[in-house]
Amino acid sequence: MAPKSLFSLSTSLLPFSLPLKLQNPNKPNLKYSIPSKPTLIFCNSPNQQEKFTTNNTSDGVGAAAPTRGDVFLSIAATSVVLKTKKKENKLKKAVKVDTSVTVCYGCGAPLQTAEVDAPGFVDLQTYELKKKHRQLKTVLCGRCKLLAHGHMITAVGGNGGYSGGKQFITAEELRQKLSHLRHEKALIVKLVDIVDFNGSFLAHIRDLAGSNPIILVVTKVDLLPKGTDFNCVGDWVVEATTKKKLNVISVHLTSSKSLVGITGVISEIQKEKKGRDVYILGAANVGKSAFINALLKLMSQKDLVAAAARKYKPIQSAVPGTTLGPIRIDAFLGDGKLFDTPGVHLHHRQAAVIHSEDLPSLAPQSRLRGRSFPVDSADRTRNKIEANDLNGLSIFWGGLVRIDVLKVFPSTRLTFYGPKAIQVHMVPTAEADEFYQKQVGILLTPPTGKQSADDWAGLQTVRHLQLKAENVNRPSCDVAISGLGWITVDPLTEPVENFVTESPEEFTGELHLVVHVPKPVEIFVRPPIPVGKRGGEWYEYRDLTEKEEDLRPKWYF
Repeated sequence: MAPKSLFSLSTSLLPFSLPLKLQNPNKPNLKYSIPSKPTLIFCNSPNQQEKFTTNNTSDGVGAAAPTRGDVFLSIAATSVVLKTKKKENKLKKAVKVDTSVTVCYGCGAPLQTAEVDAPGFVDLQTYELKKKHRQLKTVLCGRCKLLAHGHMITAVGGNGGYSGGKQFITAEELRQKLSHLRHEKALIVKLVDIVDFNGSFLAHIRDLAGSNPIILVVTKVDLLPKGTDFNCVGDWVVEATTKKKLNVISVHLTSSKSLVGITGVISEIQKEKKGRDVYILGAANVGKSAFINALLKLMSQKDLVAAAARKYKPIQSAVPGTTLGPIRIDAFLGDGKLFDTPGVHLHHRQAAVIHSEDLPSLAPQSRLRGRSFPVDSADRTRNKIEANDLNGLSIFWGGLVRIDVLKVFPSTRLTFYGPKAIQVHMVPTAEADEFYQKQVGILLTPPTGKQSADDWAGLQTVRHLQLKAENVNRPSCDVAISGLGWITVDPLTEPVENFVTESPEEFTGELHLVVHVPKPVEIFVRPPIPVGKRGGEWYEYRDLTEKEEDLRPKWYF
């Protein structure tokens, strides 16, 4: 017989009272009593306790009473059912990607055989043959074949869509296809174009991504001017991103063309994926499909799964809105898939206001080179400009932007960074209106062609900028034009001591500019981005506290 201490210890550790009271060995003649029903002790909520007690009233008493194991299994089974129902109710609210519908692997449009000009069209004979052999996932639609050969075929209309050509889906419908992400646990890879950083940033990314972690990928850094210090650019990007207060875990400077920085993104995805699906998000024409192709190219060198997925990669095109639906890509071994998503079409970018034929002119094809004004003496003579500074002059950036210089310092310089295809012209402000009316569509392009110029609404938005010049040793700010590029405002291009007739106090004040753009296009005034050799000389790193250092995302190049 066990010692008395063991009896007391064993009974005190039991989570439930025994159906029969143990007999005291010191009192053999004492009768034991049998309770009418077992008394259970619960750690759950009162509602849950009432439910379990009610269910066990008919289980009997005495020898027929439930054992401790039966009670434990009953509680565990009920809690699992409750958790499962709660999870199912949460998932019902989200509209997930429908993988049962076969889509074109190039653009994500559902395959169809009815409308020839519509996205996803495949001739009936090919469709039936591929379906018979279960090869529909290897089919490329007719529109994608034309896009692959350089044809400019738009398909997106509505607010943020594009004029010209047929429009089969609206920008709102494309955004709706991404609405399920905020209800899912996913890893978001968000792409931003460095040439159009503010215009392509997607300020309302929370509406799509919810609270999911974000890997910020800055694309096309190979287009920045020669001599750019990427340490300065990386710090500038992190500073701008931190102000947005998003759940960004890391920042990567990349180029899909030269594959710079892509390896670091792959490592970060593998580290943070944790069995979740990975979604590539970004504004239209920011380079998502090109980024995925670069991703698969490097992954396929060590991963046979990625090598197989690379065979059927998304189509790349200069047409914004090439991808019309989520494209599932089996790029990872194990859980989690890679999804290419439709670009978010933004109505405030220049691409939303010009004709589809002019869209290629907005995409830089080579490294940016700043075009600075005032120009040299030869150009002044050719343009019949006698002034020694920019005051009283107007500068046209193609037919898309006009800048009137009202008040600047004698040596203030404006430097334009954007596509080479869009030329810059300068005329006196008094002649600017007449010059624009005569030359739009001819010398000032885009828009191109007489028909496009006749339908052109003009530069309806006018914004008066008052820019502070606090430090004459660095640019005052950038004036970024959404969907086009930016203008760096340098208040003083020569040392103050060179101006013997002026005092240094006269070079601190305000610069007054008037910027004209098409109506929906936005104008951003931001801290200057440090590009070129000179950018690394004037850029200053901000002193951070320990808390700020911990909260700031790390950047990689």
